[in-house]
Amino acid sequence: MDLFVHYLSLPYLIRGIVLTLGVTGLGLGGGLVIGLILAAMQLSRFGLLSALARGYAVIFRGTPLILQMVFAYDALPHIGLRLSAIASAGLALAFNEAPFIAEILRSGVRGIDSGQVAAGQALGMTPGVLMRHVIAPQAIRLMVPALGNEAVSALKNSSLASVVSVQELTLRSTQLASSTFDFFSIFFASGIFYLALTGGVGGVQLIIEMVLDLDRPAPGERWRRFLPWHRANILPSPTPPGDLAKPAVAAAAASRAAVPPARSLRSPAPASGKAMVEVFGIYKSYGERPVLSGLDLTVRVGEVVALLGPSGSGKSTLLRCINHLEECDSGAVRVGGRSLGFRENGLRVPPRALAKERATIGVGMVFQQFNLFSHLSARENVAGPLRWVHGMSRSAADQRAQELLARVGLLDRADALPRHMSGGQQQRVAIARALAPNPNVLLLDEPTSALDPELISEVLEVIRRLADEDRLTMIICTHQLRFAYEVANRVVFLSNGTIVEQGPARDVLTRPRHPLTARFLRAMGEDSALERPPDCRQEHHPAG
Repeated sequence: MDLFVHYLSLPYLIRGIVLTLGVTGLGLGGGLVIGLILAAMQLSRFGLLSALARGYAVIFRGTPLILQMVFAYDALPHIGLRLSAIASAGLALAFNEAPFIAEILRSGVRGIDSGQVAAGQALGMTPGVLMRHVIAPQAIRLMVPALGNEAVSALKNSSLASVVSVQELTLRSTQLASSTFDFFSIFFASGIFYLALTGGVGGVQLIIEMVLDLDRPAPGERWRRFLPWHRANILPSPTPPGDLAKPAVAAAAASRAAVPPARSLRSPAPASGKAMVEVFGIYKSYGERPVLSGLDLTVRVGEVVALLGPSGSGKSTLLRCINHLEECDSGAVRVGGRSLGFRENGLRVPPRALAKERATIGVGMVFQQFNLFSHLSARENVAGPLRWVHGMSRSAADQRAQELLARVGLLDRADALPRHMSGGQQQRVAIARALAPNPNVLLLDEPTSALDPELISEVLEVIRRLADEDRLTMIICTHQLRFAYEVANRVVFLSNGTIVEQGPARDVLTRPRHPLTARFLRAMGEDSALERPPDCRQEHHPAG
């Protein structure tokens, strides 16, 4: 036992640990730099760069590390590049680790919900801003466990540096055992050293995960919550039998108070109003399937247009083409008199310039699946883009976020993460985020389709207030017929990528002229009668 303890404190082995850490540090540092380059090449839009990165990965993942170390030490001098043994080992380990690290980085970036990327683009974020504030913070949380595992692997692989005479821990242990013939004690001590090193890597990984954990409790709360008296404080106090009905009565009263008063229908917008959105003959297809077929549409300032139609009719694609989240095959879109995504000579603008155009022209968008940034609170979801895209100060952006969250009834949830909110609350935050930069036009893509029925009304009420109070130009893709009846100036019915019928909301929804419109309204009435205008079934046109 004394001899074993002696080996644990032997300077000869401890110097080997220092060299082991040196080789590992060179390998991981160089591998991270090269891996970042390889990951960027694979994520690039240029096929040649992606092919080169994949070719590199095939070569260095397909050959043993020991051969790569021998090559770096013995072959590079033939081309005039002479490196020390430790530099050769570190270089070989870096080139070997790079493709593995690149795959971890690439998978972390790819693992971010594409809806959040689309939301960032719609808010006018450039690719760099989107990567720095939305993708990277979330991807890092996904990548930490895999990177920690790769660090442990690199630490153990550093033992192969002994083949190029690097006096690291394994080689020194072997040399010492060969001279003393005490193999068990020496290699057991060596194993303890490696276990301590890998345990240290695991500890660092755990600390990083704790720091990045968005749900971690406050330092004091972390320990107090285990105390019995602390748990007792959060238990509900007994309710006297006579008071059992009070919460239900209060809830019913609140529900009655929340019912909006009866409102008059919106009148059609004046035909002579200035055009805000102009769509000229756009075509869009996915593969062989056409989605939009020469569609024309004009939406005027202050007008609320409801897009109706069966699933697959092109409603959502039309909204995404207006905001240039989807590139149409032909045709043109103008917002506020400007062509979004194209220069005056017809050439497409690069992604960075397109992002600035979205921010300047002012096209807000609310998505079907909310697409909130999951690592940010409700306040930061609203205030962050104002700072990153529009250059507002933190105090001004936070004040604007507070005002909008209060307007949508969520000021008390300003510090909550999206996953801690209901679907209706998330969608209201998404509406506040879209409104923050004061857009000229707001696009809403099925804003209630992902919500439970009891949450739909709270989101629709927010949109109603925008239409009634702000007179904001809006294009709403929806299946809520009563909502379209009350809020929209005009209803546009799409089928197979073309406009089949359009006109004032009351006329289209109560007296449809086209058989396809009448059939759709009849089907919606049978499936969800409460969403239909009350007189819609009585005034149906016989053509359906």
